[in-house]
Amino acid sequence: MMISIRNLSKNYEEVQALKNISLEVKPKEIFGLIGPDGAGKTTLMRILTSLLLFDEGEVQVMGKSPISDYQFIRNHIGYMPGKFSLYEDLTVEENLSFFANIFGTTIEKSYDLIKDIYQQIEPFKKRKAGALSGGMKQKLALCAALIHYPKILFLDEPTTGVDPVSRKEFWHIIQQLHHHDITIFVSTPYMDEANLCDRIALIDKGEILNVDLPENISKAFDKTLYAIQCHEGNYQLIKKLREYTHFDSVFPFGEEVHYTDARATDIESDIKLYLEESGLTSIQIRKTASTIEDVFISLMNKN
Repeated sequence: MMISIRNLSKNYEEVQALKNISLEVKPKEIFGLIGPDGAGKTTLMRILTSLLLFDEGEVQVMGKSPISDYQFIRNHIGYMPGKFSLYEDLTVEENLSFFANIFGTTIEKSYDLIKDIYQQIEPFKKRKAGALSGGMKQKLALCAALIHYPKILFLDEPTTGVDPVSRKEFWHIIQQLHHHDITIFVSTPYMDEANLCDRIALIDKGEILNVDLPENISKAFDKTLYAIQCHEGNYQLIKKLREYTHFDSVFPFGEEVHYTDARATDIESDIKLYLEESGLTSIQIRKTASTIEDVFISLMNKN
């Protein structure tokens, strides 16, 4: 395994950031760590990249300890933190040359790996990094993380705060890196990005809720799920559904509300009648397939 974690725990004084975590990452796969802000994603990422000590458990990256073999690990991984961390007063070209020199290489030696990304930022190579757009900053940071041809690429929420078009482009780049036999460990709060990974781990409050293929996790929802809309909007709809005697769960999902009922039988007509009697109008209700987000919220509520 490229990454192996056994019973890992980390505390920040009275706050337990990671609780008895165990997982493995296979060679050449895109492994996604999916969870909301504060779930422990960045803490785990920093431990794996030898930037943070842990309290309990065992961790190996490429068969090495991030404590005793930190220099080896740092020489063979690429790390892109959530916050842009390159030198904003240096140009694009100067930043890449600087990081290439640190790793004893050149842009030319790594060009085969970074060319698809670099060609997008090359027109701005004389521009200072601080003057780039958010999407261009992310691509520059990715080039810098790949400049030494790493065996594992760690990406900590790489698309947070980036526009939808840039997010799509960035994930296309990530998937193209597969052809270069690079293992990718990426964290994200966006549930739709989970489907772009080979395997994912759902994390909340420092605990791993599930680890599996994205399609298997989507199928793990064991209740009938209803998508409901009404003229009055989601706020009033959620309020009324939470007052319903038989409600099990209810949460917003785009323009709809996803709802599960404590009863096992088909109850569309009962719910519609209740909502109409509650004063809501133009009610639409249908059964719908579950998503990773539905499963995550269900597991999170149980946890």
